[in-house]
Amino acid sequence: MEMSEKDERLIELLSEAGLNKNIARVVVYLSKVGEAVSRDIERAANLRQPEVSIAMKELKETGWIKDREIKKKGKGRPFKSYKLTLDIKDIVAELVEKKREEMRKLERDLNELESLVGLR
Repeated sequence: MEMSEKDERLIELLSEAGLNKNIARVVVYLSKVGEAVSRDIERAANLRQPEVSIAMKELKETGWIKDREIKKKGKGRPFKSYKLTLDIKDIVAELVEKKREEMRKLERDLNELESLVGLR
């Protein structure tokens, strides 16, 4: 599955809203497919394995993904399958609220700055 123009724009906007671009790629991809293994994420999101691992670690820390182990037939390490714990709408709402709070704080700071130097 390839990313559409809409997906690429969504990734761009998520990264402008403060999300790491690789994490944004993973979030958009998982929101489309539901659940995927690392190899599929690497291919579809056009990321290398270490980039996917780093993104997954950060997404786990935010609580936005969960994983489960899938045992292989025969020998070898099991591999992990990943799934978002939140709908992409909830992730976007969280990011938007965080940015809006940052803007409110910046506005307060600017007003205080103007007051301190007598501009207001």
